[in-house]
Amino acid sequence: MDEREFEKRLGDLIGQINTLPPGERERLEQLAAETRDRHERMRRTLGDLQESLDYLRLSVKYLVFDLEATRRENRYLRQLLDEHAGPDADRRASGQ
Repeated sequence: MDEREFEKRLGDLIGQINTLPPGERERLEQLAAETRDRHERMRRTLGDLQESLDYLRLSVKYLVFDLEATRRENRYLRQLLDEHAGPDADRRASGQ
């Protein structure tokens, strides 16, 4: 049920409650108001949750980007170290 459908049904229910005798009406009006308040809180909570998920997705994208950049930098630095060490390092490492 979407927001408009909920509001329509709740409005219909309140309209029917208003046709009841005053003694029965008060308790049902209070229940309808509580239902509307709960629905509004749930809608706000869902919006906050959606916002938090959007922020989390963005944070993960930044982290993945940073990880990939770090890996590229590491590969580049290893290549520089290997080029700088040259063939002498290979002979020293093998014990010659």
